[in-house]
Amino acid sequence: MRILLDEDLPRRLAAMLVGHEVSTVQRSGWTGVKNGKLLGLAASEFDVFLTMDGNLEFQQNISTLPIAVLVIEAVSNRMEHLVPLLPGILRELGQIPPKSLRKVGA
Repeated sequence: MRILLDEDLPRRLAAMLVGHEVSTVQRSGWTGVKNGKLLGLAASEFDVFLTMDGNLEFQQNISTLPIAVLVIEAVSNRMEHLVPLLPGILRELGQIPPKSLRKVGA
């Protein structure tokens, strides 16, 4: 699965998503691009957009894009709060269908 990490997630998380091809918004050259445009760009190259932006589902119509969105619900974006969620994140990445939004975490 090709995954794009949003700017709000630490880059170190990419190495922990074993079995997936992971890039970051920064590495893709899309730093500062707003969600609507970012999702459009991401949809052409990635299968899943991984973010902590809980408002995304209210701001964008995910069903119109060929990309899935996985929202991580954690206390913060610090690794100590994300690492315990890795089993759930990896489970969702293995089954999330296109054009959907799912949440994992708290």
